[in-house]
Amino acid sequence: MREKIVAGNWKMNNDLAQTEELLKGIKKQWENNPGVRVIVAPAFTNLYHAFDSLRETEVEVAAQNMNENESGAYTGEVSAAMLTSVGVKTVILGHSERRAIFKETDEVLAKKVDAALKNDMEVIFCCGEELEERKNGNHFDVVKQQLERGLFHIAPEAWKSVVIAYEPVWAIGTGETASPEQAQEMHSFIRKTISEKFGEEIANEVSILYGGSVKPANAEEIFAKEDVDGGLVGGASLKAEDFLAIVRAF
Repeated sequence: MREKIVAGNWKMNNDLAQTEELLKGIKKQWENNPGVRVIVAPAFTNLYHAFDSLRETEVEVAAQNMNENESGAYTGEVSAAMLTSVGVKTVILGHSERRAIFKETDEVLAKKVDAALKNDMEVIFCCGEELEERKNGNHFDVVKQQLERGLFHIAPEAWKSVVIAYEPVWAIGTGETASPEQAQEMHSFIRKTISEKFGEEIANEVSILYGGSVKPANAEEIFAKEDVDGGLVGGASLKAEDFLAIVRAF
């Protein structure tokens, strides 16, 4: 049975004091929600603090990115081994902001996926189309290409460590949200694409999250769709009350 997951991507927000305040809020309002994995992804500087603070809870900690190299002269970068050494076992890769702003290519992302899997990390792999690509009717081709170039080289058994996050770029931080029907349509397409390459059994076990202006007001309707297994939450994850309301939307 596929895991239900709600992950909060805090992006470049919250210094140490603000991180502590948000963590306190999450812990104070936390209610066990059996069957739903909850993950938060603070900035690199606050990863260990978050891991240590949440140690007695079921909330997990993920990194927002990592470098594909094991070590070396890569000033300012962080490796998979560095992340696992501070208790972080999950990493978000391929977020649209990394692709667009920092020019991360499919080739680089494939190497990052390999590095994460080699270090026994779980990957939340992001894919999604720009507004123009959807308007042109190319959205399925774009997402398929991102999956093929970034993930389809891995061994079948490695899929147990992969989560997909579909994020229509036009819906990230804009207040716009893909309709539940649009989300289901793409999630179903993603599952079918994986099935064609790796088989139905693997495809049916992969959790596929929706990311793009998920809020307490729309989460329940989106999560109710057959192939939507949770959310990668941006802005709403910066408020404990809103984030936990989304967790409870299942």
